[in-house]
Parts: sequence; structure tokens; C-alpha cells
Amino acid sequence: MPEYLCTIEARMNSSRLPGKVLLQHRGITMLEIMVTRILTESRISKIVIATTVNSNDDAIVELANQLGVDVFRGSENDVLSRVLGACESYDFENLVALTGDCPLIDPIQIGRCLDAFEELKPQYLSNAIIRELPDGMDCQVLSIAALRETSKLNPTQLDKEHVTLFLRNHPELFDIQHLSPEPELTRPEIGLTLDEEDDYLLITKILEYFSPRIDFSLQEIITLLEDFPELQKINLSVVRKGDA
Repeated sequence: MPEYLCTIEARMNSSRLPGKVLLQHRGITMLEIMVTRILTESRISKIVIATTVNSNDDAIVELANQLGVDVFRGSENDVLSRVLGACESYDFENLVALTGDCPLIDPIQIGRCLDAFEELKPQYLSNAIIRELPDGMDCQVLSIAALRETSKLNPTQLDKEHVTLFLRNHPELFDIQHLSPEPELTRPEIGLTLDEEDDYLLITKILEYFSPRIDFSLQEIITLLEDFPELQKINLSVVRKGDA
């Protein structure tokens, strides 16, 4: 069975919700919830938190140490070099690239991406090239060699801030695949990412509903929001910046 490295981009200096990855529900941080959910996908054999060298990110390093999760520290603004640096520290061929603002990411959806990546064998595959799933379920699977190549092709500062932007914008250079979800999960209007305070409120209400379980699926979340439509209204006013 193929094995994958998984990086989670995380930092404390979020402009809209500072320290969001360390926000808690019942004493458990959003980052710990995310890590716990990811690890139920057995093909992910190593998680690395890709954080910055800034001193205020020491708290993320401390939490990672408590969780027994590896850390790589690099540039705040050159996230491409930060993630690539994390990759170069280990002997893996392929990467699952995630961002720390997706605490409710569904390991079932990660597994679907891995299945498609293994079947199609592209250099890059994502379920979010086209927004079909709820925001917060974004998964990218890619060849580390392809990521390494992008760093040598004069990426712009914007490319460096958004790790896979160069890859996605150059389909003439790389084999890129988009994975569409099951029809019943095609709900792009739902926001499950952690960008603002209203997102945190919704996420904690979802966690509270399923507590003490944290292994609930995206299908279960959608069913909950359909049964209680007032929940989905909590963060409808949040404007998403776009791909991270």
C-alpha cells in the first residue's frame, strides 16, 4: 500500500482570526481535532506541521510536541519553500497538502483523493480546483518531485504564498486532475473552513452535536445542516479569500 507524507500549514498570524488553529472545543484544539481525523486514513504515515520561524508560532510547536507530531519551521511568506522544506526532511514520493483552517476535513474525502491519485497517476490531484464540496474539505495530493520542480521555475511571490498555485496555473507543464464529489455532497455553498469568528461558532456547534465523537463524516455534517438549517446561516456572511 502506498504511503504518504501529509503537511498541515499552520501559523498564529491569521489576519482575520489570530491563533485560530489553537482555538478549543472542550479543551481540544482545532489542530488536534484535525490531526486526529486525518490519522484515520491509514495511508498517511507521517504528519508534519509546517509552521513559521516566528516566535509566536512556538505555541504550535509546543502543541505538536505534545501530540507527537513532527514540525518543520520556515518562512512565513514563502509557504512553498516551507512546505517543500518539510518534504525534503523525509523520504516520501508523494504529498497530501492540507491547511490548518480545515479542522473538520473528512478522511473519507482524503481517501477518495488518494484512490484517484493512485488510479490516474497524475502529478497533482485535488478535489477543490472547482469548488464543489463544502469549503473546508480541500485536499491536494501531488508528487513531491513536481513541487520541487515548481520551485525552480521562477515562481512569483503569489505562487510562493499559495503552495500549489503555480502547478494549478500551468496545466501545459504538469498533469493535473480534478476529482468531483459524489452528487449528494456537492454543496459548495456550505462553509466549514475556519476563517472568522462565525466559522468557529458553527464548527463548535457541529462538534458539540456529535460529541464525544470526532469521527463524523461530511455526509453526517450535511445531514445535520439540512435538519437544522439555522446552523448554516451562522457563517453565511463570511467572505472567503480563496485558495490558500
